[in-house]
Amino acid sequence: MVEQAEGKKISFFEKFLAVWVALCILAGILLSVTIPGIGETLNSWQIRGISIPIGVCLFLMMYPAMLNLQVAELKKLKDNPKPIILTLVSNWIVAPLVGALLAWIFVRDQPQLIVAVILLCSSPCTAMVLVWGSMAEGNQEQNVVNTSLNTVTIIFLYAPVVALLTGIQNIQIDRGLLIISVVVFIGLPLIIGVVSKKLIIKNKGEDWFHNIYRPAIGKISIFALLTTLIILFSLNGTVLLENPELLWQVSIPLLIGFVIVVGYNLLITKLFKLKYRQAIISVIIGSSSHFEIAIATAVAMYGVGSIAALGTTMGLFWEVPIMLGLVYLGKFLRKKNFWESEE
Repeated sequence: MVEQAEGKKISFFEKFLAVWVALCILAGILLSVTIPGIGETLNSWQIRGISIPIGVCLFLMMYPAMLNLQVAELKKLKDNPKPIILTLVSNWIVAPLVGALLAWIFVRDQPQLIVAVILLCSSPCTAMVLVWGSMAEGNQEQNVVNTSLNTVTIIFLYAPVVALLTGIQNIQIDRGLLIISVVVFIGLPLIIGVVSKKLIIKNKGEDWFHNIYRPAIGKISIFALLTTLIILFSLNGTVLLENPELLWQVSIPLLIGFVIVVGYNLLITKLFKLKYRQAIISVIIGSSSHFEIAIATAVAMYGVGSIAALGTTMGLFWEVPIMLGLVYLGKFLRKKNFWESEE
């Protein structure tokens, strides 16, 4: 999700990100109606089937998240592995299975929407959870370790998990293109992120990197995200106006999935007797998704004007207010002593 410096509170703009997303969706649809041919023009700017505008925007969305990777922090896994393991189980087993099942129940007649749900539920967040965790007053060291680990595991697990779950439902996808999208939209930004981080810190220092560079890149990431939404919806606005039920259809399994996965994480962290600061981080990360990766993969596999690409945008639309609500729910449950008290 959208990049933020660790420990900073969410800004007014990001707090109402769902509102800006809705406005961008409307702007895209309006452009498709008022400027005939804009979709075809944008879609014609391609290199071997990859949209140049979307490719640039997706890279600018993904690159900031990769700056979170802190390899040194991964060495701390052995010190307190239980909350990390619980989160990984939720991210890579519970959430994908729940999403795939709900997609089959509610949108079985729309294969691309099934894929959209699977793409969203199989991609754990690696950036915005740092902000949610800070707001919830959770254990930020655990947060950094977990997001760093997710950044690494998503490279190796995302394509196999998506391929497995779509295969179970007999949905034919281009697995080669799936792997290529992971390499291009995850691997490449990761490599560039690691290299640029080292070079910048070496030449400018850590303070400049964390306090100047990362915040600036984070703002570019948000702009790229909103631009991507405008482009996506301008390409297929007329289809949406004629079939508005598509977005509601994909929203049903996503919203129910959020409820189930959040409920699971609340109960499992209590069952394993985690203390609040550990538990809330496990709940937040275990219940989140990396919608940038989902959007990028859907675009690579089906095209910028596809139902799958539009379906993945609803993950962004709903996740922001839900995760913000989860922050306040965690604080409420702490007051009610739902988890063990801190020592």
